[in-house]
Amino acid sequence: MSSTVKGIARRANVSAATVSLVLNGKSGISEETRTKVLQAASDLNYAKRSARPARAASQQRTLRFLKIARHGHTVNRDHNVFIADYIDGMSAEANVLGHKLEIVSFEGDSVENIVATLHGAEIDGAIVLGTELTEADFRLFRACPQPFVIIDTFCDFADCSFVDMNNKDAVHKIVSHLVERGFRHIGFIGSNVQTINFQLRHAAFVEVMRRFDLPFDPRDIVTVDSTYDGAYQDMRAKLAAGLKVPDCYFCTNDIITYGCIKALREFDLRIPQDLSIVGFDNLPLSATMDPPLTTVEVSKKKIASLAVRLLDELIQSERRAPPVKILVGAELVVRDSVADRRG
Repeated sequence: MSSTVKGIARRANVSAATVSLVLNGKSGISEETRTKVLQAASDLNYAKRSARPARAASQQRTLRFLKIARHGHTVNRDHNVFIADYIDGMSAEANVLGHKLEIVSFEGDSVENIVATLHGAEIDGAIVLGTELTEADFRLFRACPQPFVIIDTFCDFADCSFVDMNNKDAVHKIVSHLVERGFRHIGFIGSNVQTINFQLRHAAFVEVMRRFDLPFDPRDIVTVDSTYDGAYQDMRAKLAAGLKVPDCYFCTNDIITYGCIKALREFDLRIPQDLSIVGFDNLPLSATMDPPLTTVEVSKKKIASLAVRLLDELIQSERRAPPVKILVGAELVVRDSVADRRG
């Protein structure tokens, strides 16, 4: 039985992204690391998905993944595992299609400069990490000379192709679970960082609360920074100022949840006895913290795979195709951070 890429990463003590790069023959990896990864893969009897027959060099397409951190409040080391899953999914699908995948990172660069790097680049298409991009940034990408697909964000009105998680569906599952557990006084912890997925979850929360005819008090919506330390400091300050917490909170992502839980505990609020809490992303720490966190599992590899498939179709199209916008469902992972108040 073959091992997973994550299993190889654990055995070799490297990131999943590094494993993906080695298994797909990419450059930029030291020989020592490459040997260690290949040895781990051999020990675990790893077998890659079967790929298409190798293309001639003149036929093989080159795709480029643009990992963009405009401000670093959401695309940072706390989310490296999240991004690594995207890279793993893209690498696997590109391999199946017989394509090469390049990974280029940008930190603090303007979108104009990022798009400029694509002019004259010997690539056939690009997948753009849109987590920290705005609607105005999407318009700037229209100057990209190659077909492109944007992932990890969504915009109804931008003339671009997107693949993202279905935030509204995920929030509906969260609130449904809380209602089933007997909760009616539900609050939301969002972020003051302008990230479109955060905004979509906030809007979905308000809509779903009304759909369930639940009492809704704007004072139960709290905004904090999106980093662990920032969320902790902001929540701590709000609690010190007399914030009255509801019976449970839905947090817009796991990192914010971790920071807020640290602050809540300093004010003797026990999870879930005094306050239930739900996150979003299902990062690895969520399963091992005390108590394990109920959260949402995002189909990151599915999003990445669909993005590569869609980009392949756009590249093959003989004329400019209309934008395609795909939303991928998520699953609620029920653990112990939500009490049962029924009966």
